Amino acid sequence: MNAVQPNLAMLKKLLIVAMVMFAFGYAMIPFYKKICEVAGLNNLLQPDTIVEETQQVDTSRLLTVELDANTRGLPWQFKPLQSTVQMHPGELVEVMYEIKNDSGREVTGQAIPSYAPLLVSQYIKKLECFCFTKQVLKPYETRQMPVQFLIESGFPDDISTVSISYTFFELSSDATSSNDVRTKSKI
Repeated sequence: MNAVQPNLAMLKKLLIVAMVMFAFGYAMIPFYKKICEVAGLNNLLQPDTIVEETQQVDTSRLLTVELDANTRGLPWQFKPLQSTVQMHPGELVEVMYEIKNDSGREVTGQAIPSYAPLLVSQYIKKLECFCFTKQVLKPYETRQMPVQFLIESGFPDDISTVSISYTFFELSSDATSSNDVRTKSKI
């Protein structure tokens, strides 16, 4: 019977560790959401939110949005169909990007956005973006992809030009075999 008691003690410890790990995993959801909110990531607008935001268009000022596109390690050509767009804060805008696979093989990539100045990430809201999911291009395929976004009307008055840049990275075969999770995103 003495041999059973250490086993029961170990079982209790393992159950406690398992419960703590489960609680930690469960608590990570709101923690992760808060990190993404602070960093300006993962908050896709719902249609009713877009309507509210577009009703608050600040027509008293105009922003110039410079569009940029890059690839890293991909045999792709990637470019915006227009290099700049003029918009009012709060106005919903759609821009198009074109991507072409220059290789004879199917390639999967994921776009990561970046902004200048960095505080743009706190004010930009996207309804549609190719950056929300991985993109798979067949050999020599060309595709046009839209981005719908707005910059909130509370954007600082002293900034009149912003840059939005997307960089595509190739995903490994491990990453491409996993399921796409379309997250709500404020990218």
